[in-house]
Amino acid sequence: MQGNDKTLLIACGALAREILAIDAAGGWDRFELQCLPAKLHNRPALIPEAVRGVIRANRDRFARILVVYGDCGTGGLLDRVLEEEGVSRIGGDHCYEFYTGSTDFAALMEAEPGTFFLTDYLTRQFDSLVWTGLGLDRHPELLPDYFGNYSRLVYLAQRDDPTLVRKAEEAAARLGLAFELRRTGYGELADFMAAASVDRVS
Repeated sequence: MQGNDKTLLIACGALAREILAIDAAGGWDRFELQCLPAKLHNRPALIPEAVRGVIRANRDRFARILVVYGDCGTGGLLDRVLEEEGVSRIGGDHCYEFYTGSTDFAALMEAEPGTFFLTDYLTRQFDSLVWTGLGLDRHPELLPDYFGNYSRLVYLAQRDDPTLVRKAEEAAARLGLAFELRRTGYGELADFMAAASVDRVS
């Protein structure tokens, strides 16, 4: 890769606010961010080639390119694309895992496999992505079909925001799930960016 000395971060749009906050707090001034639409999570098969397109469009413009996506339901296809393109990504299957850390996420799932997760982004977008997105506003009778196998909602909070906590509590009540709050901060996402800022991510 040639071009300027900055690192391009290709990320899910659901992580944009958090990545920018981490970058500002670090004061690194070496990252540029390009996000793909968060709605791609509804069609994860499209993620790998969308990421490939951004890589190829920018390969000669940056010293390095890194991807801030988990596998995100691509069934390993994203990793195959990144291996072909010679680009690394953050570890983990999804943002829940890298916010909590792999060990803590595994423990959460072992304790209760029927867990539905919200992040700050998903809490802000609950109505559009979950309630309306799944058609529950029009067909509330579908609620048991979608959430009948869940028993709790765990809100993984990146920031200490009482308004978002209330929204997450309301979301749990609407879904008929027990509510649990976990204040994760930025977790392994912050670690990944800190390592990238000093060229420790290959």
